[in-house]
Order: sequence, then structure tokens, then C-alpha cells
Amino acid sequence: MNLFQAAILGAIEGLTEFLPVSSTGHLILAAHAMGLVGGEMDAFEIVIQAGALLAVLWLYRDRVASLFTGLAQPDSPGRALLMKLIVAFIPAAALGFVSHKWIKAHLFGPRPVAIALIAGGLLILLVAQWMRARDRTPGAKPRFDLDSLPISAALLIGFAQCFSLWPGTSRAMTTILAALVLGATPVAAAEFSFLLALPTLGAATLFDLLKHHEELTGPAIGGPGPLIVGLVVSAIVAVIAIRGFLRYVTSRGLEPFGWYRIVLGAVVIALLWHHGGVPPSAAP
Repeated sequence: MNLFQAAILGAIEGLTEFLPVSSTGHLILAAHAMGLVGGEMDAFEIVIQAGALLAVLWLYRDRVASLFTGLAQPDSPGRALLMKLIVAFIPAAALGFVSHKWIKAHLFGPRPVAIALIAGGLLILLVAQWMRARDRTPGAKPRFDLDSLPISAALLIGFAQCFSLWPGTSRAMTTILAALVLGATPVAAAEFSFLLALPTLGAATLFDLLKHHEELTGPAIGGPGPLIVGLVVSAIVAVIAIRGFLRYVTSRGLEPFGWYRIVLGAVVIALLWHHGGVPPSAAP
């Protein structure tokens, strides 16, 4: 892996991790296009994923600090939010722990990613249409913000996050859509999804680090240079993406992301069909 490839992959991770388009799906497609597959890619994903998490820690440092102070203050908003994040984290963590090997073996490829991209895009369009009809209904219930999000809603968001274990589905998409359907404001849905990434991606990163720590120092990575470049680029791009997404989703909604997913999935399927079902990088 060279520095240019590391920067591209870091930018893809930072841009897509918190958008409803699937960072894992994009990384799988990009890695196949670059011919980067195997343990070295799994190890590199650990590093760039950590960069995206650093972006959340920086942008929401006050919220994160309140989570820690909430440990000693039972009645504080930080304690309440911490409990909601824990409740939402548990379902996907439990399912991912028992199904991790099967998912890696059967779903980490361009075809499953393309299917998930299209299915998720259609779901975004359907939910957006349903929400417009709901909001036009007389007497529609007011939406709740991040602090007033019910713990029952947090649990349902956690179950929705389980669907994101299929690469290409998107953790951000499942959690944001679930929160919106349950009655969250667009900003609250996005911010809860961002904060839920801390335990979810943090646990996944630690798990993969234990599994692939040897590859991080192996020759296939190319030394510390690509790791540093990927980490820094991922963090910077993620900060920009999060800020831009919050502005965008409040003014234009999620429909453009749905159409993007459908088009990208269709392009991937067309390329696979053109190459006889073999990823272009592996085609003769």
C-alpha cells in the first residue's frame, strides 16, 4: 500500500462513515478496485476507523465529557444519554460477536454490497415519503431532541443497527432512519447516530486490533507512513463530513443519498455482469 492509496482510503472512510451510504461498502469496493484484499486491508481499516472516531470525539467533546461526568451524577443529562447509548449498543454488539466470522466469509464482496446499497437506497426513499405524509397529518406529534429521546427508542435504534452488519447497508443509515421514524428531529437522529459510533466502532476497532495486530507491522502495509496518512486524512475528512451533513440533512433531507446508493449499486452490478461476476481488479 502506498501513500496515495492510504490517503484515498482514509478520505473514503472519513467521508462515508457518518453518512447513510455505508463506509464498509465503499471501502470494500475501493479495495477491490485497488487490488488491496486480505489481512492487510482489514488491519488498515482499523486505523482509518480510529481516525473517524477521533473526529466525533473532537466535535462532541462537551457531550463526551458529560457522559463521563454522568458516571458520578445519577440524575444528570449525561448519565441519561450514556444509558441510552449503552442500550442501543448492546443488540448489534451481541449479534456481531456471534456472526462476525460468517459475515466476513460470505458478505464482504462487491455483489452483497451492491444489493445492500440498492435496498438501502429504496428504503431511504420510502421512509422520506412516509415522513412527508406524516408531517402533513393534522395534529402530528412534535419530534424529540437528543436529550428527550426515550430509552425505548434507543433500544429500537439499537435493533435497527443490527441490519448494518450486512456490508453496504450502513450503520448511519439504519440508526438515523430508525430515529426519524420513531420521532426524532433530523439533528437529534444524526447526532445520536454519531455518538453511538463511539461504543459501536470503538468495540469493533478493538476486536479487529486484537485479531489483526500483526498485519499492522507487516510489510504489506508499507510501514508507518500509510498508517499515519490514513489516520490523519480520515479524521480531517470526517470532521468536514459531519458538519456538512448536519447542515444538509436539515435543509434537503436524505433522498439524495437514497438515489446515490441506488445508482452506485446498479453501476457495481453492471460492472460485475460485464466481467462475468468477477470484480474488475481481478478480471483477466
